Amino acid sequence: MKRIAVLVSGGGTNLQALIDAQGRGEILGGEISLVISSSPDAYALERARQANIPSVVVNKADYPNSRAMTVALTEQLTQARIDLVVLAGFLYILTEELVDAYPNAIINVHPALIPSFCGPGAYGLHVHEKVLAYGVKVSGATVHFVSAECDGGPIILQKAVPVEEGDTPSLLQRRIMEQAEWKLLPQAVSLFCQDRLRVEGRIVHILP
Repeated sequence: MKRIAVLVSGGGTNLQALIDAQGRGEILGGEISLVISSSPDAYALERARQANIPSVVVNKADYPNSRAMTVALTEQLTQARIDLVVLAGFLYILTEELVDAYPNAIINVHPALIPSFCGPGAYGLHVHEKVLAYGVKVSGATVHFVSAECDGGPIILQKAVPVEEGDTPSLLQRRIMEQAEWKLLPQAVSLFCQDRLRVEGRIVHILP
């Protein structure tokens, strides 16, 4: 049984999707063993408490830079014997220490179809603002492995979601969460925990 850690910064809706999927028996071969928040005020910590999942806070404000924070996070993960790290609305770009410790074992969900509308500064509502400003007709979500390049790791799963007339960033964000993020993330986690993902360069093969 693989041990999963979920890293959060805010409300924890993607964490809740994982908790719910685990409750339905949809995460095969793994269990959520730890939640780490970058903020002591994140509502995601309450979600973890209600689900009886241990949690810790690695507060960005307590560290002089991203590297120091990343080192502290990595120490927490290794102490907890974590096998898979899931970034679920985690708002900070981590340095290479974490990627080196967990090669092809860190999963992120991004609220757009990578390689579009991604990279530094493309997070949260900013992504959907960019999508609407550009006028594309389709957006969606991507689950990918984390590499040293922001949003640049190999893609595991993607799902397209239509952009509709009259959409606001908030409306589009909600639709993408409901139709894509909350479905893809548990699916990708389950595939990893079943050892059904094989990475060759940029390509992720899904094994039967």
